[in-house]
Amino acid sequence: MDNQDIKLLKVQKIIDSHEGKSSHLIGILQETQAVYGYLPKEVLTYIATSMGISPATILGVATFYAQFSLIPKGKYVIRVCDGTACHVRGSEPINMAIRKELSLAADKPTTDDLMFTLEIVSCLGACGLAPVVVVDDEVHGQMTPDGILEAIKKLAPAASEN
Repeated sequence: MDNQDIKLLKVQKIIDSHEGKSSHLIGILQETQAVYGYLPKEVLTYIATSMGISPATILGVATFYAQFSLIPKGKYVIRVCDGTACHVRGSEPINMAIRKELSLAADKPTTDDLMFTLEIVSCLGACGLAPVVVVDDEVHGQMTPDGILEAIKKLAPAASEN
């Protein structure tokens, strides 16, 4: 039995623990994402088939809620606010510094080693601290390009030795 089969068995146990109830779908998806680190589309199809729900319904829920991801994310997630206050106060140079440091293209949010994921978000709810960046669930206000590079170095020193 390979790793994928073992993970699918875990997913089936999650579904069974919720008695396959469609009203428990969000909980099932949360627990499944904990197994994989994200929600692979083939696993969403498996859940849909196992629960007798349309794949479109499952995909709709998985894409509606920001807590779910259909792509693998890095160990550390960096969220850069690009709302009006943050944008005006310099979020774009921060974004560019992160992309350069981690070698991320516009269409590539996660590093190859799955260490970091960059997410540009519309609002982090801390406009008074603009520009705001959340790194590994820690809020950093009045961030600068140099400041974010220091935060990255603290999380993974090897990442900045490239």
